Amino acid sequence: MGLRARLLKATQSSATTDDELSIDNQEIMEEIINFSMDEEEPVQNSEYLSDHEKKYREEILKKLFEAVDMSRIGKLDKEEAKTQIKQLVESIIKDNDFPLSMDSRLKMTQFIEDEILGLGPLEFLMRDPQISEIMVNGASHIFIEKSGKLQLSNVVFDNDAHAMRIIDRIVSRVGRRIDESSPMADARLEDGSRVNVIIPPLALDGPVITIRRFPADPLTLNIMVEKNALSIGMATFLKAVVKIGKNILISGGTGSGKTTALNALSAFIPEDERIVTIEDAAELQLQQEHLVRLETRPPNIEGNGEISQRELVKNALRMRPDRIIVGEVRGAETMDMLQAMNTGHDGSLTTTHANTPRDALARIENLVAMGGFELPIKAVRAQIASAIHYVVQVQRLEDGSRRMTSIAEINGMEGEIITMSELFLFERRGIDQNNKIKGVFKPTGAMPACIDALKRRGIELDVDFFDPDNEVEV
Repeated sequence: MGLRARLLKATQSSATTDDELSIDNQEIMEEIINFSMDEEEPVQNSEYLSDHEKKYREEILKKLFEAVDMSRIGKLDKEEAKTQIKQLVESIIKDNDFPLSMDSRLKMTQFIEDEILGLGPLEFLMRDPQISEIMVNGASHIFIEKSGKLQLSNVVFDNDAHAMRIIDRIVSRVGRRIDESSPMADARLEDGSRVNVIIPPLALDGPVITIRRFPADPLTLNIMVEKNALSIGMATFLKAVVKIGKNILISGGTGSGKTTALNALSAFIPEDERIVTIEDAAELQLQQEHLVRLETRPPNIEGNGEISQRELVKNALRMRPDRIIVGEVRGAETMDMLQAMNTGHDGSLTTTHANTPRDALARIENLVAMGGFELPIKAVRAQIASAIHYVVQVQRLEDGSRRMTSIAEINGMEGEIITMSELFLFERRGIDQNNKIKGVFKPTGAMPACIDALKRRGIELDVDFFDPDNEVEV
């Protein structure tokens, strides 16, 4: 039976008109966006396509588009579509007597399925759980972050047009658009990965895609301790202050692990509390049942309909939240967040970009000013000192490791200065023979002001955790 006849048989129940089938196959490929990209465990191959396999992949795709109308694929059930693609590819290989081994045939089927239903060549990288970030710098340069280190992959797009088709598929799935009039977009994949795209004319060397991936099972504080991201004393202290409802600001640079730390800390919010999360692009992975997730909305084609984080924070205050978690404060919502922390919403968590705890407070101050609030500096700092109890600093080091480098407590105000005490820090001690950074997590000796509050809540902390001689070498 010919390819076209077999596909017609598979889709004979579909109410499809001849006019519908006249759509150009290339356009159809760009529009097939409603399929799950990772519902079924794909064929796992440690090797990307060889030059020999790439050649036959292109021939198979060409023959596939010549032989069948891709609109038929769009009418099939997801699993049926995958089955039909597999059968069609196998038939093309057999009919044309392509010299491909069984392993190559399996890979070929998987890669063609990726091309039609998924993210094209990026699916190969998405199947590797060790890859935490994928960065496309034009069609022929795709970098990855693996084990904390950046490296150039051997995966490429055919050309810029190929990359643009995948970009259109990504942004269309979340109801957004990208073109020359709107050349930037944020999106997310079904597995929760965060995507940012920017295209020409803003991107000079071709389409740029950045995919930030998150583990299927979020890291816990215990796992972070095992990975030497912090000491057990730091973890125990943070667990306690989250439980009793202290407000925490997590500070760090891009890719330092702020969201990971926020997810880990949120696990200790009691189950009987109502949590509202607010994000630009949803990426938090809270496990509590009583959870409300809110996400901003960009403007539409006419420039209308935008919903900002500030509007969501204001609305969240009317939703009877016990805890408000803002993925990252970066604008006018900062003042509303501070006021929420100061008006009975204790235990709130948020993140910001800064290099030290002191810089984090300065950034919060600047964000309030940028929001158009004409308040005296002392009044703004008093709001910050009253609202935020602890600043947790995280950092990605040059060897690729991520460490919690400081936990600082806000003491209050002295004149116009916010005073703070560092409770724990990470002190570097050199580099070992494998170029890994050596150091120690050490308490500073300062005792937190919340010790009595913890005792009243039935939480006893071992005072040895705060002994400056109690260093943990990593």
